[in-house]
Amino acid sequence: MNAILKLAHSIRRMCDADIPAVLRVEKDSYEFPWSAGNFRDSIHAGYSAWVYEVGGEIIGHAVLMTVVDEAHLLNITIAPGWRRQGLGRILLKHVMDTARSLRVRTLYLEVRPSNRPAIELYEKTGFEAFALRKGYYPAPQGREDALVMRAVL
Repeated sequence: MNAILKLAHSIRRMCDADIPAVLRVEKDSYEFPWSAGNFRDSIHAGYSAWVYEVGGEIIGHAVLMTVVDEAHLLNITIAPGWRRQGLGRILLKHVMDTARSLRVRTLYLEVRPSNRPAIELYEKTGFEAFALRKGYYPAPQGREDALVMRAVL
């Protein structure tokens, strides 16, 4: 049996006290990570912000902004050492279930075209690419486009 399955898993609301651990995951994951202020503002704005804990350690997080019957997945991240074990899919399913419970009809997100593993996960969970935002992300050599994806819930 996979050792990870033996550990306690939980997904819970993010709070201010979680931000230092969330920032560690964020900084280990991205060259241009979100700031503490981005997470704090999301929590205080009432966005659906979540942490994923395994064995008591925060190994991932997600932030969802809902407006009427649409939602935007602003951030979803699993720590590098925990990837490729199905945890991103579990967290994404939680976010999608949360969106459904809020009567969201369409869920949107942006992803770097260079992030093939994320794109594959999104496609497997019902997202489709439908647009490109030019120069959306900061990159080491200027800007990188964003692939815009949506899932009808």
